[in-house]
Amino acid sequence: MHVVVAGASGFLGRHLVDALRERDHIVTRLVRRAAAADDESRWDPTAGQVDADLIGSADVVVNVAGSPTFGNPYSKRWAHDLRESRVTTTRTLAQAIAGSARKPAFLAGNAVGIYGDHGGQRVTEAADSRGHSLMTEVTRDWEAAAIPAREAGARVCMLRTAPVLDRASEPLRSLHRVFRLGLGGKIGSGSQYFPIISLRDWVGAVVHLAEQPDASGPVNLCCVETPTNAEFTQALARALGRPAFVPVPSPLLRVGAGPLAPELLGSVNLVPLALLDAGYEFRDPDVTGVIASGLAERR
Repeated sequence: MHVVVAGASGFLGRHLVDALRERDHIVTRLVRRAAAADDESRWDPTAGQVDADLIGSADVVVNVAGSPTFGNPYSKRWAHDLRESRVTTTRTLAQAIAGSARKPAFLAGNAVGIYGDHGGQRVTEAADSRGHSLMTEVTRDWEAAAIPAREAGARVCMLRTAPVLDRASEPLRSLHRVFRLGLGGKIGSGSQYFPIISLRDWVGAVVHLAEQPDASGPVNLCCVETPTNAEFTQALARALGRPAFVPVPSPLLRVGAGPLAPELLGSVNLVPLALLDAGYEFRDPDVTGVIASGLAERR
């Protein structure tokens, strides 16, 4: 297949490109500078510009572009970039797909923040979107930006991604340092469910969706058994051989995290039903496996 990838220079994008090429797929990376290699194509999502012929020649288009999720939650610039970097890239690609003759499949990045707080309820892709937190509002707009491709008849998968745990990236990079110092602890009561996924399962799942011609609609990218925050805390502390006795009280977190606090205190007992129905086999189905994979040294 010919796969066009936006966000190929980011952490997830780099690993996805490598995995696609290992399976002998042809990959073209969208870049915002002048193209410097045969596998690159310049685009300007802010201006709505992308090579229409390139999109029309693709079998699959994947968008994992976006500014960093981790930043100053009180910064208006950070919040603006968080939204615009996701919505404009998705809209530009969706419109290009809608205007193409072949209608390539579109794997559009998104996040589990779209669900909001669901308490202990098991959350599949059929669940509703609740609340008006920053990330919930961003993810709604992000997902809506892909509508032109779907309405034009393209196969569209919404990649509702849980935090991807790998020691080379956030949030595990920071958590690894904190827990190694013995300063780790649960957040709030710790009873809230905390969906996660390993890097290798995220990459494997996205490649699987690209290769499955019948896969479409929202897809939860998370491990099979979602842990509570307390269970995650205990598993990470155990894996690092450190205590975890320094909890973060909810009031303190609300002040420190500001508009991102609902994402940390809310509960989403996520189930990857669409992936399981599509036949994907998880390598790291639970918190122990996800953490072990995330902490492993990579060559």
